[in-house]
Amino acid sequence: MMPDLGKYADTVLSAYAASLLLLVLLVVLSIRKGRKVRAEMEKVEQRMSRNG
Repeated sequence: MMPDLGKYADTVLSAYAASLLLLVLLVVLSIRKGRKVRAEMEKVEQRMSRNG
C-alpha cells in the first residue's frame, strides 16, 4: 500500500509525522480555546440577564 520511498523514506515519514502532530495540536488548541470562550460568554450572558 505504501510506495517505495527509497533513501528519502525517513525524511518523508518524519515530515508526515510532524504534519500530523501539528494538525492534532491545532485541533486540541482550538477546542480548548472554544471551551474557554464559551464559558466566558455564558458568564457575560448571566451578568446581562441579571442586570436587565
